[in-house]
Amino acid sequence: MSEQPRRPRKPGKPYRRPQKDPVRLLAFEALRAVDERDAYANLVLPPLLRKAREKEGPEKFDARDAALATELVYGTLRRQGTYDAVIADCVDRPLREVDPPVLDVLSLGVHQLLGTRIPTHAAVSASVELARVVLGDGRAKFVNAVLRKVARDDLDGWLARVAPPYDEDPEDHLAVVHSHPRWVVSALWDSLGGGRAGIEELLAADNERPEVTLVARPGRATRDELLGEEAAVAGRWSPYAVRLSEGGEPGAVEAVREGRAGVQDEGSQLVALALADAPLDGPDRRWLDGCAGPGGKAALLGALAAERGAFLLASEKQPHRAGLVAKALAGNPGPYQVIAADGTRPPWRPGSFDRVLVDVPCTGLGALRRRPEARWRRRPEDLDGFAPLQRGLLREALEAVRVGGVVAYATCSPHLAETRAVVADVLKRRPDAELLDARPLLPGVPALGEGPDVQLWPHVHGTDAMYLALVRRTS
Repeated sequence: MSEQPRRPRKPGKPYRRPQKDPVRLLAFEALRAVDERDAYANLVLPPLLRKAREKEGPEKFDARDAALATELVYGTLRRQGTYDAVIADCVDRPLREVDPPVLDVLSLGVHQLLGTRIPTHAAVSASVELARVVLGDGRAKFVNAVLRKVARDDLDGWLARVAPPYDEDPEDHLAVVHSHPRWVVSALWDSLGGGRAGIEELLAADNERPEVTLVARPGRATRDELLGEEAAVAGRWSPYAVRLSEGGEPGAVEAVREGRAGVQDEGSQLVALALADAPLDGPDRRWLDGCAGPGGKAALLGALAAERGAFLLASEKQPHRAGLVAKALAGNPGPYQVIAADGTRPPWRPGSFDRVLVDVPCTGLGALRRRPEARWRRRPEDLDGFAPLQRGLLREALEAVRVGGVVAYATCSPHLAETRAVVADVLKRRPDAELLDARPLLPGVPALGEGPDVQLWPHVHGTDAMYLALVRRTS
């Protein structure tokens, strides 16, 4: 068989190999993991960054590289809804017909153009180079054409074009401008109440990078010790909280490495502290964390219980999460036990505990700052799946606590269907239980509403949107 003669290369520019950009390649890899594997960026990104820092040569990351990669990943995920609307206006097909890897490259490029200070020419050329590396030259031309259209205007100009007027459709306007699904906007607005200003502030806060907050576990570390760290300032509300300014690395803190301190949002700390400080009728010897994974609240409760000579039982249904709880509690100075058990079918006897915490599984709408991709994964029908579990856990918590004891029902969601509706539904069948006013147990924390339960907000309190209801067993 004779060889076919080579076709002569058409005259023009010689072929140039695409230039690999380690920062943007890593950001793209993280986005693909989030999309393909339903991974969370806060779990995917750290090992990728760690691996990049360990490399030798030109692909080794420094602090600036890591900061840029982090901004590209989180910024793109937070503003995905807005950027999708912009890209949709620049392509001649429905977005669902654009291959997901292409859409990820486009979104990274749009974020650089509309959400950062990267110069326009650099944002476009770097995105096209990334496309050449991961998609090929043909689709890189498509990326180039779309991004050049996007570059014709700034973010405000695009929002004026792609977002419906507020007066015509307030929820859809806010959904596009602040990059939240419409149903989430509606749910948050219902929970928050009030007019336009409050909901806009809340949605904007969801798109801000949250500070890293540490907790000094009582008896094992002090806040003063943590305040000795570089870039550390005292928390706003919890006496054990320390905030790290931008760029602060928890892994560099000795007390965190040793397990004497941990990373924990201040809202979660307040929930544990409120339960620990709630007034009891009778003894205070046995505490239960009925949904303990991954262990942050259990570690704080265990330290508080140890100071009083109380025992903590930390229960978690999933064995691998129970392992995380055990790791968080390792070294606790007081008596404790970690078990893998289903809180809706508990192995403990009724009336065994003086204090009980159930931080129930939920949609996570209160932590969208930290897990921005969750807003795009959740659906309204997810509420129906969580509802029986949340009610079942609260019912069993009330069975587990003794007469005169206190149950804390907590959830990292402000959705009324996961908060007040659950508590009201369970308590109307429990004449032997009453709500306590939780507000005095969060001293110094402002704007806690009419009570007796408490809803925290990112834009008001600088915390995740944690909900807390305290219930006393009366008979």
